[in-house]
Amino acid sequence: QVQLVESGGGLVQPGGSLTLSCAASVNLFAFTSMGWYRQAPGNERVLVASVSRGGGTNYGDFVKGRFTISRHDAARTVSLQMNGLKPEDTAVYYCNAQNDFTRDDYWGQGTPVTVSS
Repeated sequence: QVQLVESGGGLVQPGGSLTLSCAASVNLFAFTSMGWYRQAPGNERVLVASVSRGGGTNYGDFVKGRFTISRHDAARTVSLQMNGLKPEDTAVYYCNAQNDFTRDDYWGQGTPVTVSS
């Protein structure tokens, strides 16, 4: 059974940085893409960043060069480096893994990020 476990969330001041990590229980090549989504209270869950099996990346427009997604195949982890954090980045961040061929879709339990002074 696939499990995704996030870590690294917390409280940070505006302008600060955090690195989120997602550990998968299986080889990352089981998925065609992995990504990070976020959901703020009262809002829909939206894509923050994704990385394909081939290494291609995609970012939400609101990221604007502040975040970097990386995959570490040997460690079975995907990380999200977040710099220049803003209060509007406050949300629960979820790790996602998808396989477009099998249509499998997996989610982690989420890790909260709060940006506040």
